[in-house]
Amino acid sequence: MLKGIRALHHGNGLEAIIFDVDGTIAETERDGHRRAFNAAFVAAGFEWHWDPVLYGELLEVAGGQDRIRHFWERFGIKPPGLDPAGLAAELHRAKTAHYLELLQSGTIPLRPGVRRLWQEARAEGVRLAIATTAMPEGVRALLEHSAGAGVSDWFEVIAAGDVVPNKKPAPDIYLYVLERIGLGPEACVAIEDSDNGVQAAQAAGIRTLVVTVNHYTVHQDFSGVPLVVDGLGEPGIPPQVFRGDLHGRDCVDLAVLRALHRQMWAQGSLN
Repeated sequence: MLKGIRALHHGNGLEAIIFDVDGTIAETERDGHRRAFNAAFVAAGFEWHWDPVLYGELLEVAGGQDRIRHFWERFGIKPPGLDPAGLAAELHRAKTAHYLELLQSGTIPLRPGVRRLWQEARAEGVRLAIATTAMPEGVRALLEHSAGAGVSDWFEVIAAGDVVPNKKPAPDIYLYVLERIGLGPEACVAIEDSDNGVQAAQAAGIRTLVVTVNHYTVHQDFSGVPLVVDGLGEPGIPPQVFRGDLHGRDCVDLAVLRALHRQMWAQGSLN
């Protein structure tokens, strides 16, 4: 698949930015998904509670239903009934409904610099896409209520949920995006927040990566990532840089991404 995608690309400039969602464009994990899981547990009559520390550990497992099953296995919990998979699916549906209510309340804002970078990309003809394991209805609700009406239309591809068989750190979701936008990985920058996301992007051949760490991922090892920051920043409000540099800029903007892209190209990291 990758060879076919690569053949569609003509040129060596930055043509598209592919964004992860949860933790990357908004702090949805601790104050969004975690709260929604707990609300679903209470509504179903269970006394399970995922505090912020436990939830951070559970985030190592991608996908809500898989996370629930991992929680049961880790703590030796025998779920009631004869169909644990069905119960996990039911709880996850309830969790999704609670999460959508949180998003519709407008209480989960975009991280600083995210909308600015989207607007810069649109103004200069750089294409936008999303690659996430989050459910598509949650992604669109987040964009609608945190970024503004019509913002979801800014993205050429919103690849989310179960559109591919394997979740991150498998590369499937990135390969899916590359195929649909008709670009090779060398034409793209991926913006992620977690080691699972980085592994997925790298396995798809994307070497130009920016990691915007958050509460849960700041201590992860992002070896091989050229730029690691605590956010995209805003003009006059620079982010903290853990690895790499901003090439004289005070925030992660298109100039930074293009410089980073040229740097990776020159280093021969794109095979």
